[in-house]
Amino acid sequence: MPIIIPKDIPAYQKLKDENIFVMSTNRSSTQDIRVLNILILNLMPTKIETETQLARLLANSSLQIEVTFIVPKTHEVKNTSKSHLDKFYTTFDKVKNKNFDALIVTGAPVEQLKFEEVDYWNELKEIFEFSKTHVTTSMFICWGAQAALYHFFGIDKYPLKQKLFGVYKHKKSVEYEPLLNGIDDVFYIPQSRHTYNKESDLLSRPDELIPLVQYKENNESHTTILKTPDNKQLFILGHIEYDKYTLKKEYERDLGKRSDVPYPCNYFNEETGDVDVLWRSTANLIYYNWLNYYVYQVTPYDFKNPIIKFKDE
Repeated sequence: MPIIIPKDIPAYQKLKDENIFVMSTNRSSTQDIRVLNILILNLMPTKIETETQLARLLANSSLQIEVTFIVPKTHEVKNTSKSHLDKFYTTFDKVKNKNFDALIVTGAPVEQLKFEEVDYWNELKEIFEFSKTHVTTSMFICWGAQAALYHFFGIDKYPLKQKLFGVYKHKKSVEYEPLLNGIDDVFYIPQSRHTYNKESDLLSRPDELIPLVQYKENNESHTTILKTPDNKQLFILGHIEYDKYTLKKEYERDLGKRSDVPYPCNYFNEETGDVDVLWRSTANLIYYNWLNYYVYQVTPYDFKNPIIKFKDE
């Protein structure tokens, strides 16, 4: 089944060219199908690129999905045209009385600031609280995950001596987990961040946070994906949604600003100089499993109460 997005949003033609099933909003309105409504708070500076990345992964399922993009009202967006924002985005105050099957909060280039120093922090806290009562399941990505961990659990972030940058080998922390169904024993996830969460903090509350995926560096384990026991919150401290050349663009961008930019780890093929994508199948499976097990299977058909508990009779 398709993802439903406006026909004139840049992601539409891009996904059509990739033979991904997309449907225009006008066409979907003629069908009597219960779509999944997903709210996406896009905090990334490259908004059009992020729209396409997320739409591509959300479209890779048998479900019909309609997305609503929002940006913080309390923040001035500088890297995306006003015409694009006016046409394809809204703000939280316009949707805060609606219910959604799922919420996605992206990463953001503000991780070196304290959370309270981010100009839209108060608005983001409202959205976090909204997700508890108006959303069935939420996914938080990279800085969005760090912000949610801080808001809901008081888990702070700390600066890294050097940016964590590249593609890292990961393993499952649990043997049987629906989110990881079909994923190999060893798999890869891109990372691009200047801060980290202490492993002792992430593992300090096993009744509230379940670690699902870890990687090792310098003989130390680091958790990348966690969830709450009720499956309502998923935290991904990485960027499985990234395209083939996203890290390359970030590397070249940073090189233009300073000389101490770390070379992306395990990213470029040493023989060809090009990039071999090692994380695409993992990303597709995680999003497919999340939509199926954590959204579709538990969200109410008559969507008036997103807090409904599914019971297997």
